[in-house]
Amino acid sequence: MAEKEASIFIIDVGKSMSRVREGRQESDLDYCLQYVWDKLANIVYTGRKGLVVGVIGLRTDKTNNHMQEEGGYEHITVIQSIQQILMPELQSLPNYLKTSSTDTGDALSAVILGVDLLMKHCRTLKFTKRLYLITNGTGKLDPDDIEEVAAQIKQNDIKLTILGVDFDDPEYGFKEENKPFQKQQNEEALKKLVELSDGVYGVMDEAIEGLQRPFVKEVKPITSYKGQLRLGDPEKYDTAITIDIERYPKVMIRKPPSASSYVQKDAAPTQQQEDGADPLTNVRAAYSYQIKDEDAPGGFRDVPREELAKGYEYGRTAVHISESDENITKLDTHQSYEILGFIPAENVERYMFLGVANILVAQKLNDKAAYALSSLARALFEVGSVAVARFVKKDMAEPMLTCLSPLIDDTIECLVENDLPYAEDLRIYRFPPLDKVLTVSGKTLASHRNLPSDDTMEAMSDFIDNMSLINPDTKEELFAIEDVYSPLLHTIESAIKYRAVHPDGTLPPKSGILLEPSQPPKDLQAQSQKSLARLIKAADVKKVPPKVKGRARYRDRESDKPLSGLDVDALLKKPGADRSGPRKTITIDPQNAIPEFKRFFSAPDDDALVKEAVVQMGKIIEDKVRTSLGDSNYDLAIEMLGVVRQEMLELEFSELYNEMMHSLKGKIVKEELGGDRREFWWKVRVLKMGLIDSEQSENSTVSKEDAAKFLRLRES
Repeated sequence: MAEKEASIFIIDVGKSMSRVREGRQESDLDYCLQYVWDKLANIVYTGRKGLVVGVIGLRTDKTNNHMQEEGGYEHITVIQSIQQILMPELQSLPNYLKTSSTDTGDALSAVILGVDLLMKHCRTLKFTKRLYLITNGTGKLDPDDIEEVAAQIKQNDIKLTILGVDFDDPEYGFKEENKPFQKQQNEEALKKLVELSDGVYGVMDEAIEGLQRPFVKEVKPITSYKGQLRLGDPEKYDTAITIDIERYPKVMIRKPPSASSYVQKDAAPTQQQEDGADPLTNVRAAYSYQIKDEDAPGGFRDVPREELAKGYEYGRTAVHISESDENITKLDTHQSYEILGFIPAENVERYMFLGVANILVAQKLNDKAAYALSSLARALFEVGSVAVARFVKKDMAEPMLTCLSPLIDDTIECLVENDLPYAEDLRIYRFPPLDKVLTVSGKTLASHRNLPSDDTMEAMSDFIDNMSLINPDTKEELFAIEDVYSPLLHTIESAIKYRAVHPDGTLPPKSGILLEPSQPPKDLQAQSQKSLARLIKAADVKKVPPKVKGRARYRDRESDKPLSGLDVDALLKKPGADRSGPRKTITIDPQNAIPEFKRFFSAPDDDALVKEAVVQMGKIIEDKVRTSLGDSNYDLAIEMLGVVRQEMLELEFSELYNEMMHSLKGKIVKEELGGDRREFWWKVRVLKMGLIDSEQSENSTVSKEDAAKFLRLRES
């Protein structure tokens, strides 16, 4: 069970907190509330019932607390009693945390009130108790009872944190010039209170800087397997080894929070607001199953889910397997964890590990299992080997192959588990070697323009040394794994937390700590300039001109002349052919369609020929789909579509491509391309080869919504 925690925030809202000082653009209160909102939003984000919070306002216009009758507790208001804080409470707090019209109110009295509230709520139960005081240190503070208050805080194991606006802190390196005498005395008194109670005393600037580091949610690991790790069969052999183990996740994939769908309720919004009800409601998904039926309206008939049978996709065919037949195909397995053998660790490639990592530890309070697992882990470590095991999580579950590697340090001796692939999970790709060039005749070339020279290798080695992220003197790592955070996760989470408190306005910029790993450190860039220049010279690197987007329809061939000065089209031109005048016709060979289409569009002559080329390409694509045996020609047809789409985008002829796509879709719907070709259209949809919309090309008249609707095959 997660540990319970109770926190109280004492927030100074006095009149002096409305001032803007030290070059800041917000008031002292708004500056401090950045820290408060972040802390409270993190508590709400965890959703734990065991995290309870109370909020006290110091130097408020009114007085509202259970100790006000005793005297000395004036202008202190309990804004929220200790309770679980949820979104409604969080969003209501900004209405109360506003600067008042008075500077009267004793901070030490507010601390006493906070201690009393904590002790009444926690009683003798096991709680982590925290008390935060956030103030600018102005106003009156009575220091007479500091020793007694500090003793009470220490005795009840309350963790006190005092954060002050523009407080002097030699460790942080800040000292306020021309500090008022009253504030100086208050700072000394508060610092004494912290020292006597073993608390934390800091300046708000340092706390705000600490907010740049993302909040990491602590997750309590949950066991995913309890059983025995076996080496040999104990039922057959006396020498078999069995170790009682527990399996926990070691590294898990964390995904960003998902969005929920809501719709407006049926009632009128004005009436809902008057009633105080939530105008939104959850979206509930409803599924319907249809089959083709020429007699039914629209050509499809709804079928109840109970009448459906399970089918497995085999090409473009759904193969039905009955439940009795499917039971035969299932492997009869029983929960177990068995070591199959051992292999040298050097023979295991890192790319073979699949999925997440788990950790195997000995069963709790089982010394025999702890000694046995420790012996196994140390034996594997000393001989440099790993174990290959067969793991079945529960009865009738699919077996998995795992690699068990030893992990030994000062605190733990255990095994790290990684999933291994089966033979069908591997894809073998062959690439040409990087250190030599093989000619068509089989000759091996050790020297070639595509192979690095000794000078290039030396320059590259020097450049890599200069870009090392580990300081050679201090051995300090610039981007240690514990200092690198996921920009995706924490950007979304920070946006959610900010919007929870500030429903309107612009989101704050991304944290600098998230952006740092996106580019090399500036000192390394400066340090490696010389080695980089040497590498560029040794490798003869040339800058490639950027690809022109939205090029002119009829380009000047002189401006498109390649860097080498070699005109390939002129070399391929037939003797006696005259390219000075426009061509009257164009013929694209279906067997060499893509190269010829691209060659024509390197210098198109006029609109009529462009349209003719697209029409011919459309017919070739339709023919490829029509004559395709299964999906054998689909990839080629998709590639042709992509080429036409790209050329039409660059030449701003989106209407020609869109006309071709309307014709193609119409023939697929009517099954005029050799039968049912819906699988081809599914590829078109997945690869987003639909219409060119107005956001992709300015001369397109198709909206983004219409382009998305076009991809749905049932839409006309």
